[in-house]
Amino acid sequence: MALIKSCRGNTPVFGTNCFLAENATVVGDVMMGNDCSVWFNAVVRGDVNSIRIGNQVNIQDGAVLHCTYEKTTLVLGDSVSIGHNALVHGCTIESQVLVGMGAIVMDHCYIESNCIIAAGAVLLEGTRVESWSIYAGVPAKKVKTLSPEVFAGEVQRISKNYVLYASWFQEPLK
Repeated sequence: MALIKSCRGNTPVFGTNCFLAENATVVGDVMMGNDCSVWFNAVVRGDVNSIRIGNQVNIQDGAVLHCTYEKTTLVLGDSVSIGHNALVHGCTIESQVLVGMGAIVMDHCYIESNCIIAAGAVLLEGTRVESWSIYAGVPAKKVKTLSPEVFAGEVQRISKNYVLYASWFQEPLK
């Protein structure tokens, strides 16, 4: 069973049909919507400030979500995919966004809906990502406009697939 821990009088709250891997950690002031998943070795640490997570969000293996004490909160919209080993810290990410593997999103970043943050990208503090953009590099910059085909084939596909993957682990053992 995942480590679910209260901190400073706050206990994580989960919507329906959420999957938490056995070694996932969710701490403190965290509110998660429906059909979400927190995968192996992922950490969602709402100890120093609040974390709000929409519906159909997947936080993949090794990812870390955190905030800065008394300065930043973390907000994720619906159908957000946080890739393996990504670090997402004190920012706002609207709906239908893919944060690639190993990406870093720093405090006060604001990512509008329908975007991709490429694998390994580093969004410096305060970066604003406009809708339908792909950002890549260190520091991350807009590299192209996101086409509807790539959006459907990547952002939407991955979000839907992770709801399916989570269902594989929620079936009773036989």
